Amino acid sequence: MPTILYVQGWRFHFYSNERNEPMHVHAVKGDAECKYWLHPDRFDIVEDFEYNCTPRLRREVRQIVFEHFDQIVAAWRQHFGGNRAQ
Repeated sequence: MPTILYVQGWRFHFYSNERNEPMHVHAVKGDAECKYWLHPDRFDIVEDFEYNCTPRLRREVRQIVFEHFDQIVAAWRQHFGGNRAQ
């Protein structure tokens, strides 16, 4: 479970056994958790899952993902190999 970064109490990571899923990132802060699909070709994200996230927490994590988008995409590609976005 590679951790990509820690920002404002959020831990951003992905699971090594999710190689067959499209590019995405998980975020956990306390008992709040969410998952976002990443679309590097469009510089966009789509929420796939959230648990115990208030609207404020959801805005916070979205902002962090966009601020570190290139770093997250690069970490995914380095871990899983290639330039595939899916």
